[in-house]
Amino acid sequence: MSGDAARVSTEGFPVLDEIVRRRQTWPLVAAKHGVNNPVPPWKTSLDGMCDVLDRSCGTDEKLHFTFKERRDEEDELTATRYAELPYPENQLVALAHSLLARGVIDEQDLRQRLAAIRSRLEAD
Repeated sequence: MSGDAARVSTEGFPVLDEIVRRRQTWPLVAAKHGVNNPVPPWKTSLDGMCDVLDRSCGTDEKLHFTFKERRDEEDELTATRYAELPYPENQLVALAHSLLARGVIDEQDLRQRLAAIRSRLEAD
């Protein structure tokens, strides 16, 4: 599906646009909670998820893209649509965008998961 990268990079998702508008980047969240670590705690999970996707692209029929296509989409999305987000937030949102665009994840499910995480964070 090598022609899909341009299509994927041009469509938007309200749930991701809301994330960008909130501007809840790790430096701001870390400062709010008194955390000094410059690396978000979720970065290792993001790296692991990317590694698993990259290894699964050729073997999982639900993943309709190759390693190169996923990386090309990430590069394009982080440089354009999500350029105002810092790294690694732009990488995370670009990955979510690609997975939403390809139907690997559902926008409503993502909203529910984000709400659950937000609820846990705000309970502290």
